[in-house]
Amino acid sequence: MADVILVVNAGSSSIKFCAFEAQAPEPKLVLHGQVEGLFTAARFVVKDREGTPIEEKSWDKSSGIDHHAAIKHIADFLRSHREGYRLVAVGHRVVHGGLEFSEAVLVTPEVVAKLEALTPLAPLHQPNNLEPIRVLLKERPDLPQVACFDTAFHRTQSEVAQEYALPQEITARGVRRYGFHGLSYEYIASQLPDYALNAAAGGARKAVVAHLGNGSSMCAIMGGKSVASTMGFTAVDGLPMGTRCGSLDPGVILYLMDELKMDARAIETMIYKKSGLLGVSGISSDIGCCWTARSHARALRLPSTPIASGVNSVRWPLRCKASIRWCSRPASASIRRWSAIGCAATRGGSAWSWTRAPIRTMALASARRAARYRYGSSQRMKN
Repeated sequence: MADVILVVNAGSSSIKFCAFEAQAPEPKLVLHGQVEGLFTAARFVVKDREGTPIEEKSWDKSSGIDHHAAIKHIADFLRSHREGYRLVAVGHRVVHGGLEFSEAVLVTPEVVAKLEALTPLAPLHQPNNLEPIRVLLKERPDLPQVACFDTAFHRTQSEVAQEYALPQEITARGVRRYGFHGLSYEYIASQLPDYALNAAAGGARKAVVAHLGNGSSMCAIMGGKSVASTMGFTAVDGLPMGTRCGSLDPGVILYLMDELKMDARAIETMIYKKSGLLGVSGISSDIGCCWTARSHARALRLPSTPIASGVNSVRWPLRCKASIRWCSRPASASIRRWSAIGCAATRGGSAWSWTRAPIRTMALASARRAARYRYGSSQRMKN
């Protein structure tokens, strides 16, 4: 029976996962899949490393498959699979680590309690990320779990870059720029030298990286570390996204409250779920659908709108002459699945490339550390 490390990315209605050989010299993907449609008509799909389907299963709406049932089904599948996999460690993507967690951490009940306290800072993401952790703590308390944070990569930013110009008592309550998509940026920073030899390889090397998808952001990287990001206190800030508005004058919020009598929840729904590409186009949150409807005057400018509106906020900290090279084709599926390295530049030039930036890659590295903990290595993680 082979030992495997499970890497989990849990959302509100799905759980995506990958399993890797635990003791291979280099991480080797065994299988990957997801359980989608949680709480409705759930569907389980798993494929091998070549993408060939291994097993599929569907449930009707009355089954009420939730995160607990989905995680249990994944674990049961690993045990019952013909190869016979034994789960020895799990890595989780967690959106918010606050100020305390600046690196991956071995999960304990105390850690979970601290992460739960951060829910008001990421109400749409944090509870879903933590649910599989709670399930496994209850079902498999001896199983090492590692939490990897989307905010951690940005803790290298200066205090000035992280603070808003607000009264100190507000800042002391945790209202500051955290930045997100850090797992993606950390991976890209580690891969930049392979794709652009003069970009962010170390020292004063500088790059602006774009993470583009239904949730989008940009990050200024210098010497492999984050110095600025378009996202701030929440994951709705910065670039316009699929359904999120991006940066917004706070006066607009006051106007919505005073003149349109919208309450906090109505405004939350609008800026998170009804704005961005969907709101601007009136067509769809998928840029591919908008492109096919490009005769619509507002849809014509959608491909450049998100990038152009965010360049300056991450460009100035680099203090270098840099240019953006635009993608010359309508980016639909590619934009949604891949991250663009734009403006990977020093004073002497620029580079454009595409590189895959799977969150699972960064989570895996920490999960392997949990595996070493599991096997009794002296290199144990700090809580």
